[in-house]
Amino acid sequence: QVQLVESGGGLVQAGGSLRLSCAASGRTFGSYAMGWFRQAPGKEREFVAAISWSGRSTYYADSVKGRFTISRDNAKTTVYLQMNSLKPEDTAVYYCAASNRPTTYDRSYEYNYWGQGTQVTVSS
Repeated sequence: QVQLVESGGGLVQAGGSLRLSCAASGRTFGSYAMGWFRQAPGKEREFVAAISWSGRSTYYADSVKGRFTISRDNAKTTVYLQMNSLKPEDTAVYYCAASNRPTTYDRSYEYNYWGQGTQVTVSS
């Protein structure tokens, strides 16, 4: 069992930055791949970024590539999402998720555990 708690969301102007954190409970955090997804009002949940259990491999949606960076600290059982050059279209609730055996990283059904989400609002 893994419990995930996101933090770091808020209101920021376009062009600004935010860093989201996802703190995980459980001793087996280091064996989970981690992902970030987001959901805007009236839209489906979409993949943002993912990182393998070791941290050696990272994956990004085309819409955030070059602007967002995912990282993890297994000692702190925390995964981060650094978001730079934010745009109004990045506005959404951001969710952290954990997967213990992903075959792909960008599909929500691959993830076993989810956080409650944190709101990110980017004003123009």
